Amino acid sequence: MAKGDFDRKMAEAMRGRYGSDELNNLLNAIVLVLLIINIFAQQTWLLLIALALVVCVGWRIMSKNVEARRNENELFLDHAGRFRPWLRNPSAALKEARTYKHAVCPDCGQKVRVPRGKGKLRVTCPKCHKKFEVKS
Repeated sequence: MAKGDFDRKMAEAMRGRYGSDELNNLLNAIVLVLLIINIFAQQTWLLLIALALVVCVGWRIMSKNVEARRNENELFLDHAGRFRPWLRNPSAALKEARTYKHAVCPDCGQKVRVPRGKGKLRVTCPKCHKKFEVKS
């Protein structure tokens, strides 16, 4: 079977299915951590939890109830709050955390990104145009 045939058959099999999302990515990371811990701990219950999570992830990926899975993911992301960028793209979030700091406007609460290591900066809020100082 040629590579193109496999890709086409996989695309046909996934048509109408939900696929993966941030919640699945987190569950997969938890499975990986549990399996690494289980290498040293040798506990059956850890292995069973990891297996249950793998089944849950597979079920969510293959689900045809797209709206319910989307709602689950949105509920999860609403509760994830400030960890949301780390769930969406961990490498980009790490790069930004090293390069920038996020300040909050004291008047309107708008987040403003400022470069790290520049000392004390005078920042203008893009939303309410109030000027305030931030240590970067």
